[in-house]
Amino acid sequence: MTTEPHHQRVLIVDFGSQVTQLIARRVREAGVYCEIHPFDKVEALVDDYAPSAIILSGGPASVLEDDSPRIGRKLFDLGLPMLAICYGQQLLCDVLGGKVEGGHAGEFGRAELTIGKDSPLFQGLAGVGERETVWMSHGDRVMAIPEGFEVVATSTGAPFAAIANDAKKIYAVQFHPEVYHTVHGPQMYRNFLFNVAGLKGDWTMASFRQEMVQKIRDQVGDGKVICGLSGGVDSSVAAVLIHEAIGDQLTCVFVDTGLLRKNEAEQVVTLFRDHYNIPLVHVDAGDLFLGELAGVSDPETKRKTIGKLFIDVFDKEAAKIEGAAFLAQGTLYPDVVESVSARGGPSAVIKSHHNVGGLPDYMKLKLVEPLRELFKDEVRALGVELGLAPAFVGRHPFPGPGLAIRIPGDITPEKVKVLQDADAIYLEEIRNAGLYDKIWQAFAVLLPVKTVGVMGDARTYENVLALRAVTSTDGMTADFFEFPWDVLGKTATRIINEVRGVNRVVYDVTSKPPGTIEWE
Repeated sequence: MTTEPHHQRVLIVDFGSQVTQLIARRVREAGVYCEIHPFDKVEALVDDYAPSAIILSGGPASVLEDDSPRIGRKLFDLGLPMLAICYGQQLLCDVLGGKVEGGHAGEFGRAELTIGKDSPLFQGLAGVGERETVWMSHGDRVMAIPEGFEVVATSTGAPFAAIANDAKKIYAVQFHPEVYHTVHGPQMYRNFLFNVAGLKGDWTMASFRQEMVQKIRDQVGDGKVICGLSGGVDSSVAAVLIHEAIGDQLTCVFVDTGLLRKNEAEQVVTLFRDHYNIPLVHVDAGDLFLGELAGVSDPETKRKTIGKLFIDVFDKEAAKIEGAAFLAQGTLYPDVVESVSARGGPSAVIKSHHNVGGLPDYMKLKLVEPLRELFKDEVRALGVELGLAPAFVGRHPFPGPGLAIRIPGDITPEKVKVLQDADAIYLEEIRNAGLYDKIWQAFAVLLPVKTVGVMGDARTYENVLALRAVTSTDGMTADFFEFPWDVLGKTATRIINEVRGVNRVVYDVTSKPPGTIEWE
């Protein structure tokens, strides 16, 4: 909780829903600052946090279970505007004197909400008697609502799909307005934030930049900071922001693992040394990483090996920088939330290559994490605010272990080169077709499969390469991109003709369902 007190804040209470982060996304998109905190921590922090409104998330549990996640009456008695969602609605009813029952038919997926009464929550949307398409996901059902509440909308499986206590500015819905499939969900959040809670929407990247520069100066003083630069958007934006705050007190250490995109190391060095004039130590450790990874096939072992080597190399270089007392990291808010997620959930096995939990004990450096309040798209917006080229900050996400997790099986220098060359052609053709910004993430995968083919008058026995591209609005869920066949055909032809070692190209149409942590 580091945002300045003059920003209006929303407190999101997390009961373990796999889409709780989407609630925060909708609130931030409306220009309102918010934070997610686990249900069992909020009563202790709410006074210091001083929220202007509260949102209760959904969750996988049942309020009928003895060990279900709960909060007491304190949050309900604060007199703050409140929006309760799904499990949050059921908990609200249970705590305030309503009734929740199990044993009824569940309601999952798209549903039609019938508006029964004018409500500020649905202002500008469907009128009384009209319908809204929403997304339901519940088994238990509210059967009676607390005193002072009234029904404002129903669905086939939820007679109390939306309830309201206008006098207390408390609203509760059984559906999930944060997910994409609730057609007017973003407007419902704006209605709650502005029509109900009366917030101003004062969360901007310009204000964040100004405040964070001062915070970095206050934290660091005249100390020296080392930034672990990966070449990705997150660490790059963090480095430029810190450099704006403290200048040459910052030194970036760029560890080239040999697993980056083609020519990426040269691009990073040019950007930071020549364009931004930021002190940069470039460590070419490709041979070391590839040597340690030789014969390693297990994906998790690869990640851990890369993570350990990276820290070892980085620590060795950091020791050469006299007076260094701080380490800068590009930790983002989803990493922070996942590392303390309520009830474990799908985030219990989060990105093992992220050092979210802190540094190894032997590294006596204090952390500087200027982006830990931001989501990915907010980092991109901050990068543009700082003057980074939109083409750079708009680059597709790239995993920490690099190409190592896009080469199933053992890794060799030859395989890395094949994948780098093929991936570069793929991205080039996507850009040439004007499709790059329409895709959330595109990449090639060198499959551990070889096929027999005929090229010219010769028979070949070479690798199969998979191409993948997904669309997403938030990175939480994703669907395959419907590629124009002519672009795919041209890309595949170029790869087979220009990349020695590939004789077949396939396109992967797998989607990423809610709750899946990664899809690299």
